[in-house]
Amino acid sequence: MSAFIRTADDLERLGAAGAATLYPATLKILIGSASCGLAAGAREVEAAALDAVKEFKLDATVSRTGCIGFCQQEPLVDFVCPDGPRVSFGNVTPAKMRQLLSHFAQKGTLPAEMALCRFDSEENVPAGQTHRYPPSANGLSKVPVWTSLDFYRQQQRVILRNCGSIDPMSIGEAVARGAYRGALRALTQMKPEQVIAEVLASGLRGRGGAGFPTGRKWDFARQRDSAVKYMVCNADEGDPGAFMDRSVMESDPHAVLEGLLIGAYAIGARHAFIYVRSEYPLAVATMQHAIEQAQTHGLLGENIFGSDFSLKVEVRKGAGAFVCGEETSLIASIESRSGEPRSRPPYPATQGLWGQPTVINNVKTLSSVGPILARGAAWYAGHGAEGNRGTTVFSLVGAVKNTGLVEVPLGIPLREMVQRIGGGASGKRPIKGVQTGGPSGGCIPASLFDVNVDYEKLAAVGSMMGSGGMIVIDTGTCMVDLARFFLTFTTEESCGKCAPCREGTQQMLRILTRICAGQAQSDDVDTLTQLAVTVKAASLCGLGSTAPNPVLTALRYFRDEFDAHVRDHKCPSGVCRNLTTFVIDAHACIGCGRCKKVCAVDAISGEAKSPHGIDSKTCTRCGACRSVCPVEAVVPA
Repeated sequence: MSAFIRTADDLERLGAAGAATLYPATLKILIGSASCGLAAGAREVEAAALDAVKEFKLDATVSRTGCIGFCQQEPLVDFVCPDGPRVSFGNVTPAKMRQLLSHFAQKGTLPAEMALCRFDSEENVPAGQTHRYPPSANGLSKVPVWTSLDFYRQQQRVILRNCGSIDPMSIGEAVARGAYRGALRALTQMKPEQVIAEVLASGLRGRGGAGFPTGRKWDFARQRDSAVKYMVCNADEGDPGAFMDRSVMESDPHAVLEGLLIGAYAIGARHAFIYVRSEYPLAVATMQHAIEQAQTHGLLGENIFGSDFSLKVEVRKGAGAFVCGEETSLIASIESRSGEPRSRPPYPATQGLWGQPTVINNVKTLSSVGPILARGAAWYAGHGAEGNRGTTVFSLVGAVKNTGLVEVPLGIPLREMVQRIGGGASGKRPIKGVQTGGPSGGCIPASLFDVNVDYEKLAAVGSMMGSGGMIVIDTGTCMVDLARFFLTFTTEESCGKCAPCREGTQQMLRILTRICAGQAQSDDVDTLTQLAVTVKAASLCGLGSTAPNPVLTALRYFRDEFDAHVRDHKCPSGVCRNLTTFVIDAHACIGCGRCKKVCAVDAISGEAKSPHGIDSKTCTRCGACRSVCPVEAVVPA
């Protein structure tokens, strides 16, 4: 039998083969093996699982999956039980893995008290179907359902629909969960113009940051009279704290390929590129493997689904320049030129790669397309808010209890993201704000957390959606220092082509550095403001025009911290060394001695279980004592 997929029946047969491994009759041990899991020790946990299966003579398979999003709990391991639910365990170590399998070998079930959550069912999003596991038994009914956890309760998984459930190296499992159903409908039942109309009606906007309507961009390119057109997936994710695109590519590569295939068909492109930064080796390898699998099954290449449409897809690795996330810089890089932006118009949809019409879409945008074509525009438009339809993925990191990938409908209040999904502050210090949009975004203070998370609302308060990074900060973060950190990043990443960005960001950084060092001049804050406004207005590309955003929002919402640095020569957060003197609150100190152990200059004195003190003359203000104090007794004077 040919491996080529030509009809819906062919696709169903491939999906049935994938379902056999996705939902086996025997115990299946599913280990989260995306970059986050690997960094936390997933490979060692996998080795322990293989050893324990052999030792206890279990009829079980050990499989790898991607990232399900709850990075705080990595390494995550799921057990798909025979005649039972799927049960998740967090923070699994090799010893814990052996303990779990020993318990299963002896009692035929898993210890409910150690479990994080259970899955009684899983949605096949493109098909609109639900796979239901057998009812919970043997005490597993005591394990909370995954959707009852605050981290997952308000999430709606469209982009992340298969992440953490399928083996990303198995095209069969992807098809079993609905992959390529949308492409099948598009290529066999619809004209390109109808595909574009469907995407337009869905309200899908670009998830890379700008929020431009995806269907309109496709329509611009479709209308260009050119024999050669290109489709490009922008996977050049470079924001500090952002890892959404990487996780999707590592966990569900066929979702990206399907969106790329549908987009290429819609605009009339026969050649597509996936532009990935070289710092993502696992994502590159996973995408390349997926391309080869799709070619083997005829889902890429010549006459896809028996149509007259053909598509070649290539992975191109970028050198890691942040500016190459900008469309024209990305195009230059693919063309083997220096990654520098050019002025627009002409826009890429008119004149892009090698002068031909080119559509560039983000990973999350393309991953949303398959379900839209499979289930229709009205279904997708039912998610989100007016003008901001659908869902998007955020990387929620920083000073919150629950960190990881979060997919929610657009329009959700920022407070829900931080307090409910994130679980609130991770320590005793109150939350001060949230930086959205990475180094191109701005910091929103806690007083504005009732703002809805959508393109227009975030822009109105001086920030932006960006690619989806959210960094939560508490009162231990100095806003002047944070603005300096982000500006250091954009200054280093500037291509230097235009003077406002090249010179302006450096001058802004010099001023911020002076302020943090306690060497500020009286007019520095006013000069900083003028520079930020000028750089924003005059820069050539998006990097320069958004680089001042962290500075402008810090000045707008946290001006008192700038004044304290300049006027009072103090850093209220106790971060800037030259402006900080640490003392120990005698009422809060429990005399544990941790601060004494980490002090490199023996500046701390005190007896056990008695209040300690700091010799300010000896203290180097490194902050090590503050970082280890369990009761927040070390405070700025």
